[in-house]
Amino acid sequence: MKESYQKGNWKAFVRLVRETKPSVWMLSVAVALSVISTLVSLVVPLFTKGLVDSFTVDSIKPSQIVLLVATFVASAISGGISIYLLNRIGQEVVAKLRDRLWKKLLKLTIPYYDNHRTGDTISRMTNDTAVLKGLVSEHVTGFFNGIISMIGAIIILLLLDWKMTLIILAAIPVTAAVLVPLGRVMLQISRRLQDETADFTTILNQVLSEIRLVKASNAEDRETAVGQKAIRGLLKLGIREGKIQAFIGPIISFVMMGLMVLIIGYGGMRVSSGALSAGDLVAFILYLVQIIMPMNQITMFFTQLQKSVGATERIVNILEDNQEDVSVGAALTGPIQTIELANVHFSYDKGDTVLHDISFTLEPGKVTAVVGPSGGGKTTLFAILERFYIPDSGVIRVGGQDVAGFSLASWREQIGYVPQESPIIAGTIRDNICYGMNREATDDEIKRAAHMAYADIFIDELPEEYMTEVGERGIKLSGGQRQRISIARALLRNPQILMLDEATSSLDSQSEVFVQKALHNLMKGRTTLVIAHRLSTVVDADQILFIEKGRITGKGTHHELFESHEMYREFATQQLRIAEIPAEDKV
Repeated sequence: MKESYQKGNWKAFVRLVRETKPSVWMLSVAVALSVISTLVSLVVPLFTKGLVDSFTVDSIKPSQIVLLVATFVASAISGGISIYLLNRIGQEVVAKLRDRLWKKLLKLTIPYYDNHRTGDTISRMTNDTAVLKGLVSEHVTGFFNGIISMIGAIIILLLLDWKMTLIILAAIPVTAAVLVPLGRVMLQISRRLQDETADFTTILNQVLSEIRLVKASNAEDRETAVGQKAIRGLLKLGIREGKIQAFIGPIISFVMMGLMVLIIGYGGMRVSSGALSAGDLVAFILYLVQIIMPMNQITMFFTQLQKSVGATERIVNILEDNQEDVSVGAALTGPIQTIELANVHFSYDKGDTVLHDISFTLEPGKVTAVVGPSGGGKTTLFAILERFYIPDSGVIRVGGQDVAGFSLASWREQIGYVPQESPIIAGTIRDNICYGMNREATDDEIKRAAHMAYADIFIDELPEEYMTEVGERGIKLSGGQRQRISIARALLRNPQILMLDEATSSLDSQSEVFVQKALHNLMKGRTTLVIAHRLSTVVDADQILFIEKGRITGKGTHHELFESHEMYREFATQQLRIAEIPAEDKV
């Protein structure tokens, strides 16, 4: 990690805020007004001192009253404007930071999401940025005002009576000796609290997004117990945090009351001896308040700063993670030529190798079927071709050129991917068909794509047709309908390369017929790689790759492999045949 972003370094927080480029003039005005408000409050005890020392009805002049009132009004107005400006700066800082995080999250590589829970990432975006906002908008002004107030009050008190001032100053290091260790404990608690909050967010995201599975599995009691455990953890940490705060508040109150008693007692003696005037004593008491009260603000600032340092660490971890730059590289244009994988090896996180020495060629406009036992690496192969992952060794070429030399955006633009569980976003059917288009599609284009995908058959029957809301993850649509929308999306993009993970065996007979027809339309004239679940797909393929344990153990046509590859023959006669059994005959 970079020097300025070292763990536990408050400078990382300062740099993170500076990188959001907050308004300099707004910050300057806010700080200036805050300083003015604090300085004005330092003058008030001197007014009070003069009034007490010369207090008679006749001595009170209207100009003094007007000046005192004007002072209070000016202090209130400048303080209010300062608070508003600082709050606005805080809101803008967190908005820019969230914008930066959001862009980063969309550019992070797939391995990041493999290794991080969604709830943790959401917590970074929401909870941690809110901690930073709280420090900037609420506690920074209190800290600086408190420092100015304390320094100003101490200087004036030294001028009034240095002996009594030393009594006050003696209490500061004693108080700090108690509060600093408590602040360190608060840091540890706040970090754990942020981690527990992230864990709880993960649980909420996981359970609520799969609520139908929870209910269908009668898992309400199980998830209730999991949630309650997380809630109890948060409660325990919250109570510990409350205990620390319960120490801090009374300590400050105790110090304030003790000093107040000392000042009144010792000051009263000096007043009676004539060494100090009554007005000086009143001023001392008022300045004492202006020293003690900011101590609480300063303590809260450092507590929040410690929380912000922890939040900064987590945010910086995301900002410094590897990201994809989809625009780097040459644009891939023109008809797609031969695609070649040569000696490709791949492993997740440098663990056990998942793909071993994978080599094959995809000819333009030809269909290649990938078959083999589950866990053999078929889906990983698709991910490698999508360039979600970088091979440990080997190369992928297109038209004889390393595909790494082409930009991710132009490469993925040529690929249409229809997975087993066709992803659907919340929104309308039209939104889903057009999703990912880099231009505005016309109604005719959308309807044509839907027609070729046999999706118009059910869309036209809906009351709102293409403007029908599909629900979260397309829950209002059947599996066959979702798959046909996914195919329509691919047709609208008009890709040159298709990667299909067939899942028609889980559909009813009617949906399966429509989806197969739609896939047939989609595959025409395109270079196609398909994970095959149906015997007809395998038989009709121009080339078949049999993958087991991450290795290609067979390559050829259906008839060639059926004759020469024992496991393929067994696979074709047993597992692939199951897909040919009508749905009503399956047990």
